[in-house]
Amino acid sequence: MARLWIRDGRVIDPASGEDRQTSLLIEDGRIAAWDVTSAEAEQVVDARGLIVAPGLIDLHCELREPGFEEDETIHTLTRAAQRGGFTSVVCIPETEPPVDTQAGVEFIRQKAGRAGHARVLVVACVSKNREGRELAEIGMLVEAGAVAFSDGSRAVQNSELLRRALEYCLMFDKPIFNHPEVAELSHRGIMHEGLVSLVLGLPGIPPEAEDVMTSRDLRLAESTGGRLHLLSISTAGSVDLVRRAKSRGVRVTADVSVAHLVFTDEKLRTFDSHFKLQPPLRSASDVEACLEGLKDGTIDAISSGHAPRAREKKMLELDVAPPGMIGLETTLSMVSTYLVRTGRLTWIEALEKLTIGPARVLGIPRGTLAVGSVADLVLIDPDYEWTVEPSRLVSSSANTPLLGSRLYGAARFVVLDGQLRPALAATNGS
Repeated sequence: MARLWIRDGRVIDPASGEDRQTSLLIEDGRIAAWDVTSAEAEQVVDARGLIVAPGLIDLHCELREPGFEEDETIHTLTRAAQRGGFTSVVCIPETEPPVDTQAGVEFIRQKAGRAGHARVLVVACVSKNREGRELAEIGMLVEAGAVAFSDGSRAVQNSELLRRALEYCLMFDKPIFNHPEVAELSHRGIMHEGLVSLVLGLPGIPPEAEDVMTSRDLRLAESTGGRLHLLSISTAGSVDLVRRAKSRGVRVTADVSVAHLVFTDEKLRTFDSHFKLQPPLRSASDVEACLEGLKDGTIDAISSGHAPRAREKKMLELDVAPPGMIGLETTLSMVSTYLVRTGRLTWIEALEKLTIGPARVLGIPRGTLAVGSVADLVLIDPDYEWTVEPSRLVSSSANTPLLGSRLYGAARFVVLDGQLRPALAATNGS
C-alpha cells in the first residue's frame, strides 16, 4: 500500500474544528491516522511552517471548452486549479455548445480525467441551449454525472421554468445554481450604480437587479422545498434576504467571489476593464455586508469567480469588453493577503469557506481530514511572497487586475486521491 507521511504541520480541519501542530498518515488514498509520531512511508513531507488543510473546493469557475478555447482549455483550467491549491472545481456551463446533453457532460469529465490535475465537477444546463425556455433532460444529465444545474451567467428569468426545475431536482437531491440578476434592470450597465458611476458618467447596474432576483429565487425555493444555490451574491440586500430565508428553514446556500470581498467600485475610476466583473464590484458597505455574512454563516463559500478572457477581448473599451477575471491561481493568496493577514478572517474561518462549506453545498464527501476520508489536501505556506505576472500564470488567460501585485501565501503542494503533487503557486518570492 502507498503511504504518505506529512510531518509536523499546522493541521487545520474546519469540519472538525481542529487547529493544531501534528502529523498525518495517508494510506492507499485515504487519511489513515492523525498524531503519527513515526511511520514507514514511501514519501515523507516535512510540513514545518506549513498549514495542512483539506484540498480547496471552488464552487464557481467558468468552463470555456468547448467553444472558447482561446480563453481557456480544460487542461489549463485544471493546471491552474492545482497551482492554486484546489483539488476540486465546479465548472458552470459557459461553453458552445452548452452542456445540456449527456455527451457534453461525459466529454468534460473524460477530458478532465485525462488531464489529471484536479477533480472537475460538472454543472449542466438547467434549460436547453441555455435559452431559459425549455427544461433540459435533468435525469439523463444526472446519470451522466452532473452535480448541479445552472445556466451560468444567464439568470433563469422564466419563473415557471425555475419552479419546475427546483421541483424536478428534488428527485435527485441536486441544487439549482442561479446567478441572481434581473436582465431588465441590469441592461447595458457597466458597473455598480452609485456615486462613482455618477461621477464617471458610466451606466450603472443597481443593486436591485440582484436583490429582486434573489427574493424571487428564495420564494420559489421555499414554496417547492428545492435546493437553491445563489452564485456570487454581492449586495447587502441579498445577504440580508438569504439570512432571513435561512432562519425560516429555506434550503438555500450562497457563495461570494473573492474579488467582491476585496475590491469596491472605486477601482473603476481607473477605467481598467480587468475590474469589470459580473456581478459588478459593489460599494464598501456591500463588501462589509458580505464579510459579515461569511462570518455569521449566511454565505457558505468563497469562490474564485474564475472567468478567463483572452487578451484581445479585454483590450477593448470598457463598455464593450466582456466582464470577468481569472481567480483559480490567486484566490488563496488574495484570502491570505487581504482577509487573513488584515485580521478580517482567521485561517480556520477562511478555510471553512474554501473546503467543507463548498462540500456541504454540493453534498459530497470532501473538505474534511477525518480518518477514512479521501486524501485531498493542500499544504499552504502562509508567508510565501510572490508577484503576479503573466509569465508565472498557467491559465491560458491573464485577465486579472492583480498583475504586478505582491501577494502573501501560496499552495506548496496538493494531495489528490493520496498522490502528492507540487503546486508551485509561486517561485522564489518574485
